[in-house]
Amino acid sequence: MKKIILVAFMALSGLYSIAQGDSGFGIKGGLNYSANGDYFESAGDIARNPNRNVGYHLGVFGKIGASSVYLRPELVYTKTKSDYNGDDFDMSKLDVPVLLGIKVIGPLHLFAGPAFQYILKTEFDGITIDDVENDFSVGMNIGAAVNFGKLGVDLRYERGFSDNDASFINTSITTVGPSRIDTRPDQLILSLSLTL
Repeated sequence: MKKIILVAFMALSGLYSIAQGDSGFGIKGGLNYSANGDYFESAGDIARNPNRNVGYHLGVFGKIGASSVYLRPELVYTKTKSDYNGDDFDMSKLDVPVLLGIKVIGPLHLFAGPAFQYILKTEFDGITIDDVENDFSVGMNIGAAVNFGKLGVDLRYERGFSDNDASFINTSITTVGPSRIDTRPDQLILSLSLTL
């Protein structure tokens, strides 16, 4: 774990040292909304229970390239929360999206790219779960951003490519035998970023 953090820090430090022209480095943070099924159906539940499926993220990013086409690697700590039959499933993870961005018109940018995920901790209704199939998985980010100088706002969708289940026994959502939760990302992410 320490090696992963050290490698990520060195990579982002290297990005900062080679940043030139429109390239740069910054910080970001915001909210995540994890889905279990239909976003529009579950969005109605937010008014009744505003904390349901809402998590947060904090991190750093680099930007390499011209103002019209650029590469944006990120290192983000993410805490997600999902509801399964009234019980909470919490997950802490490190995300490393590597996004290709394109300036469309004015302050509007579109971006997409792979997102690498390393699961730090999972917990189901207060029970720590150590049996996650893969601590490391790959997904996809796609979204849009509006940048006003050094300040940016982006909305993206993240989805994991492959199933990544957590197993547990004797919980309230099952009465017989082991049960499984799909831990792959399926979320909307709203971020505020500041280029330093």
